[in-house]
Amino acid sequence: MHLTILAASGRTGSALTRQALDRGHTVTALARDPRRITLDHPNLRKVAGDVSGPLPIDADSVVLSGLGTDTPGVLLAGAQAVIAAGPRRIIWLGAYGTGASADVAGEGAEVLWKFFGDRIPDKIAADDAVLTAGGTVFHAGVLTDDPAGPGRVVGLEEAPPFDLGAKVSRETVAAAMLDEAEHPRFAGKIALPLAG
Repeated sequence: MHLTILAASGRTGSALTRQALDRGHTVTALARDPRRITLDHPNLRKVAGDVSGPLPIDADSVVLSGLGTDTPGVLLAGAQAVIAAGPRRIIWLGAYGTGASADVAGEGAEVLWKFFGDRIPDKIAADDAVLTAGGTVFHAGVLTDDPAGPGRVVGLEEAPPFDLGAKVSRETVAAAMLDEAEHPRFAGKIALPLAG
């Protein structure tokens, strides 16, 4: 497959890029500064891209986004730029306990407002745009930099209550997102990558 990784120089984007190459895919890795993408591979093309303008995304590619930011408005701009590029599919990383997953996450998700505050409406708007476009949104809990471990993916109907102690590694999330790219199960839906 041809995959385009958004925010490929970040921690989640790097995991997505490396694992995609390990699985034999051709990858276009987008970052504001492609020199920050530390991987090298014959099937890797590093490209400058900023969500504030049109993104160089091929129509035949599946886009996987590891985009994260401290600036409100960036996630929605990124989602809109990806959608405007017209890729084959979009797989987007969001936060468990926001938007459509807030109700099933329960009261524990209220702590997210302390961490994300004014960025939550941006996260929700970006997720909604991707879902409306038929993409898959992964709502992950607390992310770690641990190695990949056993994981599973569930829909909202099987979502556990939000728990700050229930962490999942970026490597496990990246593997789940790539599984979705290869074998779609949650098109137009929210999926939760869980450890164990």
